[in-house]
Amino acid sequence: MRGACACAVVCALVALCAAAGLDEATRVAAEKQLLALLGLPRRPPPRSRPPPPVPRAMRVLYDARAAFPAAAANTARSFHHTPTELDDRFPGEHRFRLFFNISGIPGDEIARGADITFQRSKGATGFQRLLLYDVVQPGRRGRTEPILRLLDSVPLRPAENTVSADALGAARRWLQEPKNNHGLLVRVLEEGANSSDARLPHVRVRRRVTENDEEWHAAQPLLMLYSEDSRARAARERGETLLTRNKRATTRKGHRAHHRRKEAREICQRRPLFVDFADVGWSDWIVAPHGYDAYYCQGDCPFPLADHLNGTNHAIVQTLVNSVNPAAVPKACCVPTQLSSISMLYMDEVNNVVLKNYQDMMVVGCGCR
Repeated sequence: MRGACACAVVCALVALCAAAGLDEATRVAAEKQLLALLGLPRRPPPRSRPPPPVPRAMRVLYDARAAFPAAAANTARSFHHTPTELDDRFPGEHRFRLFFNISGIPGDEIARGADITFQRSKGATGFQRLLLYDVVQPGRRGRTEPILRLLDSVPLRPAENTVSADALGAARRWLQEPKNNHGLLVRVLEEGANSSDARLPHVRVRRRVTENDEEWHAAQPLLMLYSEDSRARAARERGETLLTRNKRATTRKGHRAHHRRKEAREICQRRPLFVDFADVGWSDWIVAPHGYDAYYCQGDCPFPLADHLNGTNHAIVQTLVNSVNPAAVPKACCVPTQLSSISMLYMDEVNNVVLKNYQDMMVVGCGCR
């Protein structure tokens, strides 16, 4: 059962690649199945203009090919401040309200981590402290004060050009109460003996008149939200882990290469399958990778099952019975026995950058089951 579930994504990829040259209805059905397996409700629509640049933090996270900073998370999203009419109420640099629209996150995802990265002017020499508040309830101008909840207090040291603050408490509340997302309040306090020094550099919270789009994109506050979707959560709760290539698998591969027989190509083994996202029409919303080696399993499971075919005890018994009475049971099937994950960097429907770690996307080993 688990083998059939584990190869679902790979099978869908095979179907989509095959459907690329067939009729539209078949291609749409294959695409819909694969998008569902990837946890996407629909395909992001084509864009009339180029998407915004990918934040450097997302690129670094993707290139690192490492686990997300937040435990259990399998998805990372980046958000920039959405300008509103309230911005004009905060003309200074030491106090500002930030609003991040995270309403597009699917309801099955749970926030596992969230942090906001701020940039400071180069050559920072003074001491400051950044206070980050969740605006639980906005105030009414001239009537009531806002209700604020302190999320983090971060000291800003000399020569620090980048600083991060924890916003997980607010992100979790916003996901549970989307209508009560009133943004975050950022306050920067000057500390120490030089607290009256007007030359102290400010944390960047608003765009300067002289900045172009590229400069501001690199300097503006960035919210990184790490979440876990229901599929990853179910796999984790079942105690399943990603299957990756191990020494035993590598040794067996060498054994097969050394003892390859003429008819080996008919035996159960991993076969090449490269998925090019341009060929399936997804290159307009998938940033990276442009494609990847998915592989697939194909071949015969003959009697007697050799050790390198990774057969289970049940498969060995089934193959034995089939050799005696082929009409009683079929042969064991050649299926993936080891799979690994890949990371995909893509733009969602509202041009937010998403980095997601997808399990069971690439076949590492095949066997008879």
